[in-house]
Amino acid sequence: MAGGWSRDGAVQDQIDASVRDAVENARRRLPSGESLTHCEECGDAIPEGRRAAMPGVRYCVPCQQEEDARVQSHNLYNRRGSKDSQLR
Repeated sequence: MAGGWSRDGAVQDQIDASVRDAVENARRRLPSGESLTHCEECGDAIPEGRRAAMPGVRYCVPCQQEEDARVQSHNLYNRRGSKDSQLR
């Protein structure tokens, strides 16, 4: 279902592209490699259980929550949903 001047399937293409971008972004943010023993941000010790559960972890839980909130606040605009992008 397309609306206005967009071609058939354009809306679904935008949805698919947005989902694909979100998945790629989540994969890029996954930690990898050796876990740190102390938080990169505050220097507090990272518990062994967290390091075992999340290989490659770099932050303690409170600092990770702050980082997640910061990243989330920057992803509020859907660049593919603008009218200009539908006119290409």
